[in-house]
Amino acid sequence: MERTVALLSLLITFNLLMVSESYVKDHDDDDDDDFFEELIDREFFNSIIEAKQKVDQAFILSREKLKVSLKKDDLHPSDFLKYLKTPVAGTRTAIRSASYMETALNLLKKKIQNKHLGPLNVTDILSKQQKETLSRKTGCDYVIQPIRCPLYSPYRTITGECNNREHPHFGVANHAYARWLPAEYEDGISLPRGLIAGQLYHGHPLPLVRLVSNEIITTSNENVTPDDQRSLAFMHFGQWIDHNLDLAPESPANIDNVHCDSCCNYAPPDFPIKIPPGDPRIKTPGICLPFVRTAAACNPTTFVREQLNAITSFMDASAVYGSQEQLARSLRNQTNSLGLMAINQNFTDAGLSFLPFEINSNSLCLHTNKTAKIPCFKAGDARVDENLGLIAIHTLFLREHNRIAGELKKLNPHWNGERLYQETRKIIGALNQIFTYRDYLPLLLGNEFYKRLPAYRGYNKNVDPSISNVFSLAFRFGHGTVPPFVPRLDEKFQNSLPFSKTPLHLTFMAPWRIVAEGGIDPIVRGFMADYAKLMRQDQMMVEELQERLFEQLHYIGLDLSALNLQRGRDHGLPGYNAWRRFCGLSAPSNEAQLAVVLRNRKLAKQFIKLYGTPENIDIWIGAMAEPFVPNGRVGPLMACLIGTQFRKLRDGDRYWWENRGVFTSWQRRALRSDSFSRVICDNTHIKEVSREIFRMNRYPRDFVSCYKIESLDLSAWKE
Repeated sequence: MERTVALLSLLITFNLLMVSESYVKDHDDDDDDDFFEELIDREFFNSIIEAKQKVDQAFILSREKLKVSLKKDDLHPSDFLKYLKTPVAGTRTAIRSASYMETALNLLKKKIQNKHLGPLNVTDILSKQQKETLSRKTGCDYVIQPIRCPLYSPYRTITGECNNREHPHFGVANHAYARWLPAEYEDGISLPRGLIAGQLYHGHPLPLVRLVSNEIITTSNENVTPDDQRSLAFMHFGQWIDHNLDLAPESPANIDNVHCDSCCNYAPPDFPIKIPPGDPRIKTPGICLPFVRTAAACNPTTFVREQLNAITSFMDASAVYGSQEQLARSLRNQTNSLGLMAINQNFTDAGLSFLPFEINSNSLCLHTNKTAKIPCFKAGDARVDENLGLIAIHTLFLREHNRIAGELKKLNPHWNGERLYQETRKIIGALNQIFTYRDYLPLLLGNEFYKRLPAYRGYNKNVDPSISNVFSLAFRFGHGTVPPFVPRLDEKFQNSLPFSKTPLHLTFMAPWRIVAEGGIDPIVRGFMADYAKLMRQDQMMVEELQERLFEQLHYIGLDLSALNLQRGRDHGLPGYNAWRRFCGLSAPSNEAQLAVVLRNRKLAKQFIKLYGTPENIDIWIGAMAEPFVPNGRVGPLMACLIGTQFRKLRDGDRYWWENRGVFTSWQRRALRSDSFSRVICDNTHIKEVSREIFRMNRYPRDFVSCYKIESLDLSAWKE
């Protein structure tokens, strides 16, 4: 197949050269423009056809490669990332369309480049009709096609479509992230900054991201300060929120069929992380850490590379229910009409439900304990198995759905399965909104909370709630709150269990630990009664994440901080100062001014040594380094970016729980009374909980009996 495509390409190129030479001999220079237009017309459709062949073949090879890798005895750490971010169903179709368009434009550019004087932006020389044809032939027109919305629907769509009737694409799964500032690429179109060695930005080269990680991030597992004001639940719920809002899948296709887990050449979508000389861990010369670019989204208007958000932007509990119809259906219990979610048919948690297993004989989770033979759990979000705390929260909301659906059936025996499912899904979504905005965000944003999120004034159809590209990096502040060990506590909230303190890297993709090591109760007790890590300027991220991410026996682990920095460049995000200006904050121009912003001369000196100027500092690391706002856990820049996003998510959501007509006033009062602590009481064997679960609580001093925690009064839903 590849030889055929290559031969076809050579024949096209040969014919093109022959025709062009003949044409040049027979025409004067005055006819160059006409000739060039004919040249574009001639190669336009050829490029689309060839692009589809190349992309289809690359997708096939990519899928086969993943299947082969999952059959190996030992997995590479990059296999875990590929597995977590492998696109399926509608996401795969969307990525394929974007790949068709991008590849077709690249092929066309190569074919006509030698006939064009000076730099060439191929989309500038395409006619409006050609652009429309390109969009239609590649399937990219789906992002601009009109959607007919029903006049009234009491329930959200699974995909997010029609939340905004006038702008039905706002916040929809499988669309591009929103841009709050224009993208900054090496070539202005798609190439990531830092790709070309020695290239200057504001007069200075960008440092290798691994070097920045080594110089700024490094924290040993022993040198960790606990956060005596925030519980581990604060950290875990932050990740839960993030996994309900955005998922940037990796591009599965390498058009040129270049695959190498440790190679250093840029071969899209591979954008390897280079290792600086004298690296403290990685000594082997000539190797790189693997990095795959985020899949492109169709952008038939400007053709500048945008990244795809595979899930809905809304706070709609999509991590429970999914963001695509096919997945949503597969997660439901289809054996009855009770509106229930499917549960595990092989194991229970002392009588309580586990998540169902995925149906895959080559499930990646089988590799984390080959004797246990426990596959990955399945949920509305593909990252469910990433760590034990995340599995626990997924399990809690699965059980809460089925508990509420059962209660609603008792109250309304005449309701069918669809009504029960949709009403329960609506309640679960509202609870997630309440727990996030009432309980979590004030502890995150501190004194900035009411500045960024003033009182709710109702739905605003002019607000685009789509997750912004910069938010997808900014909300990774949570990586600085992860401790190096996973605490699991016994019924007396003590570390008496044989697996009480497990190193974090041994719990990645390990659902077998849930099944075989006591279920979710020990984990939930651990995140209620143990500390989150305190993010400090000299302790940004633990070694478990910076050096041992998805570490396997025969392979070096990945570096999460380097991945974050590389991801920012991959996404074309402007630098630190650009975002400071966006937020109305001062933009330091030198080391002294940066030292004032950071309140740390030594750190400012390190940044200037690496970047040369504050303008070049990568957004994630710059924002992470800022001192916390009063009573918060992020600095002023993070508070601005995160607060701005959550205000848009609230005000631009027609189904927001406080919006008039979504719930009755009686139902809203009932919802306000509920708490995440109550969800734990109703869905575990735990009898004592902390009231303010995201604050640090000491057992038994700050814990109360579940009898004292107010329950959700579902009588407000009785017809």
